[in-house]
Amino acid sequence: MNQKITVTIITLNEEENIRACIESAWRVADEVIVVDSYSTDKTREIAESLGANVYKHHFMGDGLQKDYGVQFAKNDWILHMDADERLDEQMVAEIKGINYSETDYDAFAFRRKNYIGSNWQRVWYPDYMIRLYHKDRCRFAPMLVHTSLTTKKYKRMKGNIIHYSFKDLSDCISRADKYSKLDARVLFENNLNINPWTPAVHGVVSFVKFYFLKKGIFYGLEGLTASLIGALRSYLKYAHLIEMHQNAALNQPD
Repeated sequence: MNQKITVTIITLNEEENIRACIESAWRVADEVIVVDSYSTDKTREIAESLGANVYKHHFMGDGLQKDYGVQFAKNDWILHMDADERLDEQMVAEIKGINYSETDYDAFAFRRKNYIGSNWQRVWYPDYMIRLYHKDRCRFAPMLVHTSLTTKKYKRMKGNIIHYSFKDLSDCISRADKYSKLDARVLFENNLNINPWTPAVHGVVSFVKFYFLKKGIFYGLEGLTASLIGALRSYLKYAHLIEMHQNAALNQPD
């Protein structure tokens, strides 16, 4: 590897995931930084035992939390990983093979393989994520949830981030509700008003996208399930938004 890399990871009660994540990170990194939101399990102890530099900080939102650890990095190039992610062989080789001193890119994006339990959800693939970036040229968007790096000068690579997204189907559905509600909160705070048909329209459009355009129809029950979950999350985001507007109206003084 011709350039030293710092890997950053944000955590909250990730003792089941953090060991494998850090062990994977060390394959490309010479420094690992963990920003922990005051876990009550053994996340910090495990991370420190594996040589990571651990910093405690109250959660500020997805974007700000991911940017927080960068100030402690000794290297210019940062690879961000979530605790439930691992690097595959091709991604490791590509990261080591980049000529960082001559590249015209500010960042690099990798394909992400999302899993429900032990099943790779091909319908959601390739799900490109910009994760390797120069710390002086890129920042995560300051969003509450599901932030992304903001840059136009990036290159798509062929390597994969292995993402153990959900323990099982029940976990997937539960978190679809949780995160759709957080997404709705962002829209609500931005005063987005919608009509009663919006949830259904977005749900149907999302299903068509996954089941037909992304070829879920060819993956049997797995494809149907993944398409329905994608549609459910889209539907719930706007259904929660309508509910928030209704609750706000009820709480308005006469």
